[in-house]
Formats: sequence, structure tokens, C-alpha cells
Amino acid sequence: MSKDQKETVKFNVAPATGKLGILCPGMGAVASTFFAGVIAARKGVAQPFGSLTQMGRIRIGKRTDANNPLINEYVPLAKLDQIVFGGWDIFPDDMYTAAKKAGVLEDKHLEPIKEEMAAIKPMTAVYSKKYIRNIESTNIKSGTLWEKAQELRQDIQNFKKKNNCERVVIVWCGSTEAYCQPSPVHATMEAFEEGLKANSEDISPSQVYAYAALKESVPYANGAPNLTVDIPAFMSYSKDHGVAISGRDFKTGQTLMKTILAPGFKSRMLGVKGWFSTNILGNRDGAVLDDPASFKTKELSKLGVLESILQPDLYPDLYKELYHKVDIRYYPPRGDNKEGWDNIDIFGWMGYEMQIKVNFLCRDSILAAPLVLDLALFMDLGQRAGFKGIQEWLSFYYKAPMTKEGLYPENDIFIQQMKLKNTLRAMMGDTEITHTGLDYYDHYQ
Repeated sequence: MSKDQKETVKFNVAPATGKLGILCPGMGAVASTFFAGVIAARKGVAQPFGSLTQMGRIRIGKRTDANNPLINEYVPLAKLDQIVFGGWDIFPDDMYTAAKKAGVLEDKHLEPIKEEMAAIKPMTAVYSKKYIRNIESTNIKSGTLWEKAQELRQDIQNFKKKNNCERVVIVWCGSTEAYCQPSPVHATMEAFEEGLKANSEDISPSQVYAYAALKESVPYANGAPNLTVDIPAFMSYSKDHGVAISGRDFKTGQTLMKTILAPGFKSRMLGVKGWFSTNILGNRDGAVLDDPASFKTKELSKLGVLESILQPDLYPDLYKELYHKVDIRYYPPRGDNKEGWDNIDIFGWMGYEMQIKVNFLCRDSILAAPLVLDLALFMDLGQRAGFKGIQEWLSFYYKAPMTKEGLYPENDIFIQQMKLKNTLRAMMGDTEITHTGLDYYDHYQ
């Protein structure tokens, strides 16, 4: 088969018929904001700004063709009115109550959808004090890890049946767990199941959810930096059994800015001596990250971004001496309104130094909510297209994207977006776009 023929292969994408269930482990600020935004959009009282699946367009063919359909009209995504919400949380609050407590949304947005939000109630959650230390739980499952895993599987089956869902996707919206590394229990699915039965302390709550999802053939997206679906057992199982997985860690505030700015510096060959980042956050996530073990998990996720973009091994004169520091502080008065400060020391022609300072007053859950929607819809699409295992094409949404072993993660947001859109073009049998533009000129003649 020629190169041109390969470019026009169309994947056999199953249609998005019936209802799509979106289940979120963790139904606090992010999940309640996500639910509320979708419900409000369905009722026509708000727009889903920030969502590529709802607002974005994709160019097909040449620029001169002027063919730029909405993404949700180009690929067969589930529609907003096909979505059913559910999930698990360590607190029993319904989603109206949870949203009121989170303080992200104003009453003018919550009151018109109060009935729908109040009807969404969390199932009992899997919880471990070892992995989430700064929050006390009141709505949790009992029994061994194996029993909890089987109960989660039953939860998924019951939700699907009760709501007449044709398909289900799980997106982790819970807190950052304490740092852990892969152990022998994570090596194979058999070892993991033995670990569940033995109540292994090396198995975190998020891994129990992921196990249940995989066993139910449900795509799983990891919105936190937790070690979850990126263990050998799950990566192998997901590939062998045709289940889509992706992660890690929603790319929202400060790291979003880094993946926008750093590619710009590198494209102009400007050196970077130092990048100091600090931020304050007062929501439940901030309280969890006040624990050093959870902060370490988050810190490692945030630190890896610049190195993969700037590639100091290839550009030692520009980036080898880069000092990168990340700091997060819990500050309750700020609530969900995170504030980040970045001091960036750069240098240019002949080594002359310059500084850039960024002060980003963002709303953490407002930035995360559209990512949950996009990931749920794209993960469902990927699975219907037969994309199994790691969905690297969704790196656009993550701080620490999962990749096949031996590949470095691509964190440049502009390359990530090109990868995502070219994947959609390939999925639909259209030619990928390289942006060379040579065919508009006479260079070939």
C-alpha cells in the first residue's frame, strides 16, 4: 500500500447511538461544575466555553477549500442530550449541595438546574487513609479490596442498566493520591487480583476503580497524577482487551501556561535559566495537596513538562542549566480561585538576560470541567473506533501524558493539538495536514 493510500484509510467507527454514561470517581468541585455546565448547556442557559468538542472546528482539505466543520459535526461524538451522569464520592452530598459547598458557581447558574443537580447522588466510594490523608470520609465501601472491586463492577452494571446506557466512560475527578511507585503487585493482572484479595497496601483506591473499569470494558481517563492506569498490568490488559485508557493529570492553570509559553521560547531559540512557579489554592484539592506525600505526586507531574518541551539534551547551551521550581500552598480564603505566579529568567542574543512574570488568577474547576467533557466524549469515540490501550492522541489534555514504553511524552500544546486533529482526520479517512503549504506554490514545477 502506498503512502497516499495509507492516508485515506477510514477507520470503522461505530455510531454514537443510545445513552452515554459518564461516571466520575470524585464528585466535588470539578465534577459538580462539569455536570452543571453540561446541564445548563442542554437547557440553553450557558455555553460550553473551553470545550474543543463543543466549540472547536477542524480544517479538512486545503485552505482554499474553506471546509472547517465543527468537530462534533465531523466525527460521530455523543451529543450532550445523550449523556447521563453518575459517580462515587467519599461524601454523600447530592450534586446541588456539593456545588453549593464548592462555591465555584453562582446561584444564578445553579438555581435554574437545581432539580437536575439534586437528582445526581454519589455511590459509596473506595477510600484509604494511606493515600488521602487530609480528608475524612463519610460515604465509603467496606470489606476487602477484592470485595470493593466487585462492588464497583456491580455499581457500573447497575448504573448502566438503570439509566439504559449503551456505553459508559469513567473520568477520574478525585483528589491527588499520595505518591507511590510500581511494585510486583502491579506487574500483571493476575498479580494485581491476588493483591486485591490479599488487601495489598500497594494498591491505591484509584487503581481499584481502574481495575473495575477495565474488567467492565469501560474506557478510563485519569485526571490526576496518581499512578493508576499506567501500571504494566493495566496497560497490557487494556491493549489485549480493546479498552481505551489515558492520563495523567488535567492540564489546567499554571501548567497550561507553561505548555503555551515554553514552545514559543524554544521556537525562537531563546534560552531559559530559571522558571519559578508558585500558586495558592483553597479548595478540597488544595487541602489534599497540603500533605507532602500527595504534593510529591503532583510536583513530579508538573516538573516534567518543561524538560520534554525544551529538550536540554539537544539544546544544552539554551536549557541545560535551567532551574525549575514548583510550589503549591493551601490557602483556604481563596477557595477554587487558584492564583499562580511565574518568574521566568530568559536570555537572548549574545546572552543578554530578560525576565517574564506571569500572574494567572484562574478558576481551577472552570478550566477543568470542559476537559472532563472532551475526554469522556473522545475516549468513547476512540473505543468505538477500535483504538485500544493508551490514547496518546489525547495528550492535549494532560500534564504528564501516557505514552507507549520507549516514547517520550509530547508536551508542546501546539504539537498536541495537531496530533489530536490529525488523528480525527485519519479516523474519518481524510488526509492529515502538515502545514507545509508547498502545494500552493510552484516549488514543485
